[in-house]
Amino acid sequence: MFTGIVEETGEVVAAESAEGGLRLRIASGFDELEHGQSISVSGACLTVEEFGDGEDGQWFDVFLAEETRAKTYLGEVTVGDRVNLERALRADDRLDGHFVQGHVDATTAVVDVHSVGDDWEFEFALPPGQAQYVVDKGSVSLDGISLTVADRGEETFTVAIIPTTYEETTLSEKEPGDPVHVEVDVIAKYAEQLVDGY
Repeated sequence: MFTGIVEETGEVVAAESAEGGLRLRIASGFDELEHGQSISVSGACLTVEEFGDGEDGQWFDVFLAEETRAKTYLGEVTVGDRVNLERALRADDRLDGHFVQGHVDATTAVVDVHSVGDDWEFEFALPPGQAQYVVDKGSVSLDGISLTVADRGEETFTVAIIPTTYEETTLSEKEPGDPVHVEVDVIAKYAEQLVDGY
């Protein structure tokens, strides 16, 4: 479980095909890593296989199974790409974002980006099959970032991005056409299931 509050961005320093998937090595400033630990990598919950110190600082390895590669764009990342990172929520932590599972529901694309004063407005395509969970002023996780839906149209939705989020996440690198991981609010899914049939 995560909060969608990105702790830092990491850099992909190696990407190697392996039997049944892809292994990524990510450089980060995280210390006290453990084997088997869960880390959100741009919104996808992945497991630390190995970790250590290198010439460029600390690193950890994660494995992308074919299902993860099919559901996300992480199979397309290359050395030098940055990713959003967040370690799993501890029971005694503050919940500053919203409950984020790290289960990517869909990959969508940036439609438009423009500045509004000191802030930014990002517009994204509504992913098929997920539109009913995206509501005005509702929560959504985009590339692992907890955000609030500012406006929801027929085919797109927008979020407002403050300078801190823009500068401290990979959103500053996104342009129209770029892919983004979407995880809708799991509470909306549970609510739908509970009322289904009534």
